[in-house]
Amino acid sequence: MWYFYVLQSIKEPNYFYKGSTGKLKERFHQHNNGEVESTRPRRPYRLVYYEAYLTEKTARDREAGVKQSGSISVPLLRRIKNSLEDK
Repeated sequence: MWYFYVLQSIKEPNYFYKGSTGKLKERFHQHNNGEVESTRPRRPYRLVYYEAYLTEKTARDREAGVKQSGSISVPLLRRIKNSLEDK
């Protein structure tokens, strides 16, 4: 399986990182251990959303689509934020 995922910074709760990977658990630990340069300054993170895909291409296409399109990213992040407030 391949995954598109969203992490929320615990340090800066309005910061969300979007990525894709074939090993979600391992990648999550890399982000929190400071092994990913782009996310190191805002750690720790929590996994707040993911989608599973059968192929790497589909997961990466989803990631690119969300990052490039505000019409996708904004509603998705709004749904995520609303679900976090419900907890």
